[in-house]
Amino acid sequence: MQVNLTANGASTPVPWSGGFGTVAAWGTFGGGTVTLQMSPDNGNTWINVDRSSDTYVTFTANGQGDFQLGLCLLRFNLTGATAPSVWVSL
Repeated sequence: MQVNLTANGASTPVPWSGGFGTVAAWGTFGGGTVTLQMSPDNGNTWINVDRSSDTYVTFTANGQGDFQLGLCLLRFNLTGATAPSVWVSL
């Protein structure tokens, strides 16, 4: 999955079959934050992904983060940005 976020809001959810994954984010963040979110209940509830019990998989600048999850939906959520063009990839 690779998505270009050009406005605040969430990307289209995609199924995750479970296991270890890596997220990369790069581009123009426009002062915003991109957060990886998961839904264990088919999109009714969204939870920020926690990669090490105290650090969420969030980006305010170019970077990458690892995670490990069971079966779920995943999406990226961009908040607080002005004129962003952020690429995110799983």
